[in-house]
Amino acid sequence: MHILLNIFSVIFLLIISNSVYSKTIQIDFTPYETYSIEVAHIDVGDTIEWLPNADHNVEFLAGPDMNSLPEKSKFNVFYSVNFNTPGVYLYHCTPHGNTGMLGLIIVGNNFNNLKDIEEIELSPVAKSVLQKLVKISKSNL
Repeated sequence: MHILLNIFSVIFLLIISNSVYSKTIQIDFTPYETYSIEVAHIDVGDTIEWLPNADHNVEFLAGPDMNSLPEKSKFNVFYSVNFNTPGVYLYHCTPHGNTGMLGLIIVGNNFNNLKDIEEIELSPVAKSVLQKLVKISKSNL
């Protein structure tokens, strides 16, 4: 019985400590068709929230596991994603992605899939913005 109580205590502490140390970042949409935070460095377990906007949304184009990207958000709806897999995530606003409305998320300071991100087919404007965001992401190390 004492062993079960110890195991339960350890599991409870792990759950509580994970939620205490994880953080949440909020990203808004600017009047210039950009995200308020274009490059976010977060830890595994952190959450990003995008605030509602009638003209913009969030659609993931790439990530460390291409088979389990977060679903595309709807317009004018609060949207939240918890990131549990380390790596680089690329997202855009569906109607404005070709004009360069992109964002990068670096989870766990892991750049292992950056080459895959850089090879995503984008419009020339979006490709140029991506190159700028990649430089920014590396300069924040």
